[in-house]
Formats: sequence, C-alpha cells, structure tokens
Amino acid sequence: MPKRILDMISGPQDLRALCEDDLVLLCSEIRDQIIAATSANGGHLAPSLGAVEIIVALHSVLDCPQDKIVFDVGHQAYAHKLLTGRQGRFDTLRQIDGITGFPNPRESPYDVHPSGHASDSLSTAMGLAKARDLRGGTEKVVAVVGDASLSGGMSFEALNHIGQEQTPLMIVLNDNGMSISRPVGALVRHLGFVRASNRYRRTRDAVQASMEQSGPLSQSMLDLGRNMKESVKQFVVPHAMLFEQLDITCTPPVDGHDIAALREMFRVALKADGPVLVHVVTTKGQGYEPAQKNPELFHGVGPFDAKRGELVKKPGAKKSYTTVFGEALVREAAVDPDIVAITAAMKDGTGLKDFEDAFPERFIDTGITEEHAVALAGGLAAGGKKPVVAIYSTFLQRAIDQMVIDCALAERHVVFAVDRSGLVGDDGPTHHGVFDLAYTRMIPGMRVLAPSDEAELVGALHTALALASPVALRYPRGEGAGAEIPEHPEIWEEGKARLLREGEDVALLAWGRMVQSALAAAELLEAQGISARVVDMRWAKPIDGEAVAAAADTPLVVTLEDGALSGGVGEAVLGEMARRGLATPTMTLGLPDAFVEQGKVDILFERLGLSPQAIADTVQGRLARQ
Repeated sequence: MPKRILDMISGPQDLRALCEDDLVLLCSEIRDQIIAATSANGGHLAPSLGAVEIIVALHSVLDCPQDKIVFDVGHQAYAHKLLTGRQGRFDTLRQIDGITGFPNPRESPYDVHPSGHASDSLSTAMGLAKARDLRGGTEKVVAVVGDASLSGGMSFEALNHIGQEQTPLMIVLNDNGMSISRPVGALVRHLGFVRASNRYRRTRDAVQASMEQSGPLSQSMLDLGRNMKESVKQFVVPHAMLFEQLDITCTPPVDGHDIAALREMFRVALKADGPVLVHVVTTKGQGYEPAQKNPELFHGVGPFDAKRGELVKKPGAKKSYTTVFGEALVREAAVDPDIVAITAAMKDGTGLKDFEDAFPERFIDTGITEEHAVALAGGLAAGGKKPVVAIYSTFLQRAIDQMVIDCALAERHVVFAVDRSGLVGDDGPTHHGVFDLAYTRMIPGMRVLAPSDEAELVGALHTALALASPVALRYPRGEGAGAEIPEHPEIWEEGKARLLREGEDVALLAWGRMVQSALAAAELLEAQGISARVVDMRWAKPIDGEAVAAAADTPLVVTLEDGALSGGVGEAVLGEMARRGLATPTMTLGLPDAFVEQGKVDILFERLGLSPQAIADTVQGRLARQ
C-alpha cells in the first residue's frame, strides 16, 4: 500500500516541498483522518472539515511556530493538529491523557492560544502583533475567525482597534454561513448577500480578467486594496465597505476549498503593511456528505458510523437534561404567554428548537452575543415578560456584568437556564462549567437552584418561573438518571432542602448530580457499618441553614459539589456553620483550584476523588482518623 503524503509530514515545514496537486491530495487524506478519529471519539467534525484547505494553505506559506496562527473557538483546528506533529496521537483526540479538541499551548508550541470561546481571536492576534512591533520582530500574525464569531461584540471592539493601529495583521474570515446553529443577524445577512450576489460574481470575474491582463495577480490585488477609489470599491466589492470604513483592507471572496487561490491570496495579504481581511467562503462539512447535509448535527458530534453517517446510540439511553428542560419549557409556555426564550446561537444545543417551532414569535436567537442576550433579557423583564435565557455555563460567564447590573441590580425576574454545568467531559477546560456556582451565588438577589435529576429539573424550572427575582438553575450535560417526569410540578419552598436518607455517623450534603453519587456512596458506607445521612440541598442560594444545623449533629459533615470549591457551596456551608457557632468537623469535596483536563466524566470524577467509591473511601478514612 503506497504511503500517504500525510505520513511524511512531521511539521509544517514539510509542506514547502509539495506541489499544489500534492497539497490537494493531502487535504483529502487529512479529511479521512479527521473522520476516522471523530467517528470513534466524537468531536467537532463539520467545522474542521470545512477549514482543511485554509489550514493547509496557511501552513504552506507561513513559517510556524515563529509565525502565529490564532484560531477563533478552535473547533476548526483539527487539520492544524495533524500538520504540527500530533498525527501519531490523533486517535487519542479528546480522550483523557490524549490530545485536546482545541488548541492548547501546553500541548504544542504551534498552539498560540487556548481558544474555546468565540470572538476572542482578533483581540489576541492584535496583542501578538503589537508585542511584535514593540520589540521590532518580523513574524506574521494571522487570525482565523468564523462569520458567526465575527458577530460577537468583542470582535467589533478588536476590529476598531486593529483599524486604528494599522499594524500588519492578516484576518482570515471563514465564511461558511454556519455557527453551531445557523447564525443570525444583520452581518450574517450581509455576508450571505455577497455570497449570493450575481452582480458581484459578474463584476469580480470582469475585474479579475482585467487584472490578469495588466500584470501579476498579486500586485494587482495589492493595488486594488490600497489605491481604489471609495466609489469603485463600493461598486466592485460592496461587502468590503464594512471593513474599509475601519481602515481594514478587504479582499473579494475567494473559494475556501481552492488551494491555489488561497495560497495566492494569502501571499498577497501577508505582504501588506497594514491589516488585511481575506474573505474565504467555505462549506461546513466539506468532503463528507452526511456532515454537509446536516452540519448542525455534525458540528459537535458523539461517536458515529462513518460509512453510514449515523450516530451511535447507546441502547436504552435516557433523555438528556437538555431535552427534558426544552420539553418542560414548552409546557410552561403553553399556559403562560409571557414566557420568552432566548439563546445565543445555540437553539439546538440548549434544547430550544421545539420552543421555536411552537412559539416562534416568543423565541429569540441573538447570535454569539451572550452579553447582549442577558441585557436583552433584563429589558424584556422590565417590559413585563418572563425571559428564560438558556446558555452553557462556560459561555454564560462572559455575561457576568450584565447579570449583575442589568438583571440583579435592576431587580429583574430573569431565569437563567445554565446548561452544561459541572464537568462536560471530552471538550475539556474551555468548556467545563465549573464556575457558575461561584459567579451566580455572589450576585445579590440571585437565587440558585441545583436539581438532582430530570424530575427535579422540571420542578426547579417551575419554581424559577414563579419567583420574582433573577434565578439560575444549573444542570449537567448528558442523559439523566431516568427519573419519572412529574405531570404537575410543584413550587419548591425557597431555601429548603429535602432529606433523602437518615444516618448518624456522617452527613452528606449534596447538590445537583452529586446527589446520585452521595446516595451510591451511602450504600457503600453502609456495607462498612457506617450510617450516612444524605440531603439533597436543592438550593445553592439561599442555603438551607436548618439542614446544615441538623447535619452538624453527626460526627462529620461532607459537602459534595461538581463545581470549583473556591467560592462554591461547600464554602457557603462552612460560613453558615461559623455564623451558627457549629464546630463539627467538615470536609468540602469538589473540583480543585486547577483547570481540569478533557476525558469521560466518570473517569474524571474518579481521578478527582468524586466517584461514589472515592467518596466512601474518603469518609471512611476521615472517620477512622477522628
């Protein structure tokens, strides 16, 4: 069997020996490798397939790692990993002790920035370019940003500064018309018009023919960017005006799957003495028909059958927390016309697709704009509506200021559905939702609910909608415990826990999914002759002080949370005990003051001492020492 070109690539420098036909073949081999790895491990398939030619072309004209590529979000960077010395470990993608699913500077010198959140690449790239200028460096700096990420406010702030500074910097706009869900907003419509404009295509072809007749394409394109009159630019490249007004030269759209065209355009842009935006039009899922047909499904996907393009479903799988939330919200909205659902470019990921179908006039997708989404919710609440903002925990932390000022300080009844709270698994530290207990609890007036299973989630949502203050309910990624969903959920008494199991030797106070672990640990302790009290605390704020006091009647109190211990509910229990003058020995079990790597959640819990067996062993050891 002939050796693949990919097998001969030890680093980006090896691309310089390849002709463009070889590079085209290499792109095909990279796609095969990406499909093989993601079909086994899951991952961000469609975005990485769409960016293959961009990455190959960039590495063929740059000198990395001296030159810098900053990826926005980073889920499009699988080809980058394959070309930068990680091919031999690519089958460990997103696995514990394997290579991460996003760029990671601790993993490779070719990874400049731990990109996992949208819209930050331009600011980071501008910082790198400014640092280069200050020390008199010569390296090239490139930011690769998607059209959906470009809609984020942070991107606009960076574009304004980039245009002001005029430092050499290349921006590659990967325009595929997609984010996780289909993007929305005026900018996206503007770019879509450019892609579809017959006038533009005819004009572009005529201009290109003229340039080819008058001299080398590269010099002509450079002259076009620098010297064209504004009126001519508006006629020939109407899409460029948005960026040209910011003093950023913008190229006409180029086919993002044409290696030759990309290399030529990149060489031109890299010679410029100011910022240049290269508009690249790609197809998400390029080269794999199932991903092209359904790019939303294959954006971030679990293991799948590569030949049939079908997801591998576990037999007897239970409904996910996200699905249960989405269905419950539709039921609530059917009887309450004031409920409005808001998401930030993730209607499918947050379970709001059914809500959109049922109540399209009450569904809002703001795009990748978490700050705007939360402030918008505050305004809706001020107008008498009941906004429910469904955002992943790790992304909601971007809108802490809006939660504080626009919702809490203004005393607005906004419900925050904090999806993917706690450890999320294979996506790793940029996506673990481990800080929401701390950042929601610290806000005055905020109520925080931590349901322990699907039935409790439905009750928590019903309760949150009945409150008069801002309230957050947090729930994890993945399937639930299989609890029966209540047909008529009850409103919880504020700040009251529920006792699940009596015990005299130790009290386990647990929040969220850690309740299931506490119950399992109690069974293991009982086999060792240790009687464990288990309390589902339900409320992370306000804490049930009476439940804490009752727990302090046992010889040992143990708190269990799947969030950062610093600022978490364990510390809140210690504070409550101190206020009550209780001196019972207490252990707080949760996530350490460190970023947790990627891996299956059950394996991570075991390593972190949060599996039922680890909890039982810790309790047994502490009681023996006491």
